[in-house]
Parts: sequence; structure tokens; C-alpha cells
Amino acid sequence: MVNQAAIPLLTPYKQQVGGKLELNHRVVLAPMTRCRSYGNVPQPHAVLYYTQRATSGGLLITEATGVSDTAQGYPETPGVWTQEHVEAWKPIVDAVHRKGALFICQLWHVGRVSTNGFQPDGLAPISSTDKQITPDGSGMVYSKPRRLRTDEIPQIVDDFRLAARNAIEAGFDGVEIHGANGYLLEQFMKDSSNDRTDEYGGSLENRCRFAVEVIEAVVREIGSHRVGIRLSPFLDYMDCVDSNPKALGSYMVQQLNKHEGFLYCHMVEPRMAIVDGRRQIQHGLLPFRKQFNGTFIAAGGYDREEGNKVITDGYTDLVSYGRLFLANPDLPRRFELDAPLNKYDRNTFYTQDPVVGYTDYPFLDEHNNDDDFGARSA
Repeated sequence: MVNQAAIPLLTPYKQQVGGKLELNHRVVLAPMTRCRSYGNVPQPHAVLYYTQRATSGGLLITEATGVSDTAQGYPETPGVWTQEHVEAWKPIVDAVHRKGALFICQLWHVGRVSTNGFQPDGLAPISSTDKQITPDGSGMVYSKPRRLRTDEIPQIVDDFRLAARNAIEAGFDGVEIHGANGYLLEQFMKDSSNDRTDEYGGSLENRCRFAVEVIEAVVREIGSHRVGIRLSPFLDYMDCVDSNPKALGSYMVQQLNKHEGFLYCHMVEPRMAIVDGRRQIQHGLLPFRKQFNGTFIAAGGYDREEGNKVITDGYTDLVSYGRLFLANPDLPRRFELDAPLNKYDRNTFYTQDPVVGYTDYPFLDEHNNDDDFGARSA
């Protein structure tokens, strides 16, 4: 029997520059905070979680992983700044590799999206600013941050460098620098949250200086072919918004293009718009896609139909899926068959249970769930 032609999302992808990415399909596991790494140490139950979502020739990105003891802002999130963390990640990475998937570690510092209770010795969270995040009505109140001194910034840059080295020691194929979603790098980049008067504030170039220095340090440490980044110039999240997101995104892409073979640029779409009563993706990333020299990953509310369309149109190379992949560990298989999807349960996104809302979402067909997605879709 000859299988019908694969849908666009399930066509192979081979990176043209650098050649690090060679994938059997274009459905990427997005980084998602899961809050199940007790004491910031990755746990054995993560083996099952990630291998459930691993396929031959697939690409997985870890949950956000702290680069230092000041990087924390959520309960029980993993780290990669100590040898204990490295050793705990190794069996998880090995298990994913045995399924034939590539595995990227997302490096994270929350900055002011934290409280004194998460910080060493109960100190104030660090940021680009001393402005506190406005309470949003959810009941969460973030602590007043401390503005980093100019002479302290190189230490934070070095934390990212060391974390990247540790990630490679743990066996990861590369790292994704988290420069999105209102966290530390974005706090520096966006003009609503950067009120500095030193060389890290004011002009667009100055505001992006910290992020650029992190990129350069990580590239020097592990090579550009192992470094990707996640950016969200359009998002207004955690009081992080920019008055000119197109200029911000364009400037950052220019900086990435300076590193030949840079692994990928992973960008988040503007927030959904309501058109004729339906939520629609705004598709605001095309200028950056055209400008970037390497592999481009689009994120932000995609489903099967929309994902296929943007691959067909050349709008992006790969599409990352978060909540859908969380609730459907066999998401590529379901996309292949156009099968119904499990519904995700928001109430269990951030619990600390090692099973519920984590590894208990059912597969479409447990009996036919083999290890080699590529064999099924070839």
C-alpha cells in the first residue's frame, strides 16, 4: 500500500545552514512550565513525560530551566546550574534520544517575575528596573525587584554561559535562550520595563545589549549551531510591552544573523484577535521570518489547520505546540490521522503531582503507539 501524501506539518525538514536540524516532521514540543522538579532537581517522572512526546526525528524543547539560584519564580521548576542538576537531566535526555528525537534545553531567568520567597536569603528579585509588576487580580503579588547594578550584569551573562555548558554536558542537542514572555531578558529589551540610564537603557541598542551579550557568551561557549532563542516582541505580559515591537524584533533578528549557523529563531505571535466572533491568529511574524537567515519556528495558538497553512505558505519552517501537545502526547500521530484531540485541563497545568495533568493524558491508540513516528508517516 502507498500512503497518501503527508500533510505539510508532517513533511521532513532539513536545515540549510549549519545542518544541525534534520527532522521527520515539523511539529515541535513548545517549552512549558510544569512545576514538577522538586527542589529544582529534574525528577525521574520527567522521563515518561518527555518520552511520551518524543518521536523519531521530532524536536522537543524543555520546560523553562533556571540558570542560577536567583532565576526562580515558580514552584518546583528545574535548574541546570549545579552538577546535581546535570546528573539528574542525563537519564531524561538519554531516554528522549533513544526515541530518536532532538532535545533542546530552554535557559531561563525570570527576573522580577518572582517573590522574595523564591530568592536566596529572601532577597529582592533582580531586574532591569526597581518597578514592581502590577497585581493582575489573580491574587499573585510579585515582590518589588532590585535594579541590577551595571557591574553585576556580566555575572548574569556568565550564569547563562555556564548553564549552556552544563546543558551540553547533560547531553542536550542545544539550548534555547528564553528572551520572551516578560522574563529577565525581555525586561531589559522592552521600553515599558527598562527605565535605566546606563549603557543598558535608553536606546533600542542599549536595551537589547544584555540579551545580545547573553547570546554572544552562549555562542562562544557551545557554538552557534547549538543555540536558539525565543522572542515575543508583540506580547504585553507581566508589564512588559514595547512601543515599537517591529523595530525590536527586527533589531534582534539582525543580531542573530551575525552568528552563522545559529540554530533557530522561535517567535511568539501577537495575541489572538477576535474576528467575526472567532479567535484568529494575527500572523505578525512574516517580516522577521523574511529577515532571519536560519530556521524559523512560529508559536502562538496554532492548531492542525493553521499549522498546515503556514508551512505551505512558507511563513515558517516549524510550528511549536504547547497546550495541545501537553494534552495529546501523540500529537503528530493525531495530526496525521486528523483524529480528535484530548482537551487540556488548565487546573492541572502547574500542580506538583507527578502523574495527574502530566503523564496521564491518553494516547489515541495505546496498542499502536510505537517508537518510530517516521516509520508511520514515511
